[in-house]
Amino acid sequence: MASAEEQSSTIDAKVMVRLQPAGDAPIMQQRNYKVDGDKKIEWILAFVRKALKLDETEHLFLYVNQAFSPSPDQTVRHLYDCFGGEGKLVLNYAKTPMWG
Repeated sequence: MASAEEQSSTIDAKVMVRLQPAGDAPIMQQRNYKVDGDKKIEWILAFVRKALKLDETEHLFLYVNQAFSPSPDQTVRHLYDCFGGEGKLVLNYAKTPMWG
């Protein structure tokens, strides 16, 4: 059985991510996800692409707080620490370039 400290670090390892559509992007049925903070943005892109059933030829753009497109090798935890607010990291997704 895990100690209280181990359980706390496991909980803290997760980051609440809210996925918001932008432009002509389809709306996902579920928008809030708890994501392992060590996951990279490229993982989020693949997840959204799969959830939206996009072709490999279709573009998908991801933005932090409607401001800039993060590097695919950035971790979710790093972006949350720098740009998260109110307990979550807001990521907008679009099929066409929007901001930044």
